[in-house]
Amino acid sequence: MHNIPSSLREWFSSCPFAIIAFSGGVDSSLVAWLAAELLGPEKHLAVISASPSLKLSDLDEGKAFAARHNINLQIVETQELHNPDYASNPANRCYFCKHTLYTELSELAAAHAPCWILNGTNTNDLGDYRPGLQAASEFEVKSPLVECGLDKAAVRELAEAIGLECWNKPAAPCLSSRIPYGQRVTVEKLRRIEAGEDLLKHHGFQVCRVRHEGDTARIEVDAEQVEVASGLLDTLEPAFQELGFNGIDLDREGFVSGKLNRALK
Repeated sequence: MHNIPSSLREWFSSCPFAIIAFSGGVDSSLVAWLAAELLGPEKHLAVISASPSLKLSDLDEGKAFAARHNINLQIVETQELHNPDYASNPANRCYFCKHTLYTELSELAAAHAPCWILNGTNTNDLGDYRPGLQAASEFEVKSPLVECGLDKAAVRELAEAIGLECWNKPAAPCLSSRIPYGQRVTVEKLRRIEAGEDLLKHHGFQVCRVRHEGDTARIEVDAEQVEVASGLLDTLEPAFQELGFNGIDLDREGFVSGKLNRALK
């Protein structure tokens, strides 16, 4: 068997059936792969949400990953945007998103009982502001990476050793995380953000964020590429205006994960 740590093999040995909250990122991809490898085809199901807040490219990559690695996959369409507690974009928006998702997964789990619901939380996630963890606790969702002591670096190292093509995939939180708290989340904004980030990637910025601040696109790229982006502003601005933004604002600090959470401090 692949070079899977004994702690993970032992953890999964007790699992009767696994339903995995799958997003296509490296963490949940590793958990889904482990479930398929250690439990077999009859005892796992990865579930990905075709939500407006998930990039269409991430959905396609998730589907391709599951097919390539013989992971059973089900696509659900969660309706968190219909929940005013989510759409109004409070600081605990992620709680309502995860509550909606885990409600769906709980219904699926009931059909496969006894069953565990798993997520891809790693130990680094425990030190950030993540209200979605509260929803996970309420639904008794299990986190094998946390329980076996894996941080993000260990996740990537193991995924690379196994040969998972997503091992170095940049973090890609939901598109709603690009909208400042208190500013309403809409499908139109999410699609505009996605198109803006696709545009930046077309220009070579693989690590990037488009923060939808009012009608302005606040652009974040890797700190080492800020000057490159600065030189392209005359090209980028009309392109972003075609997407529906009034203008763009380059963040000179560069990309920092969770930057919008600074407003909470």
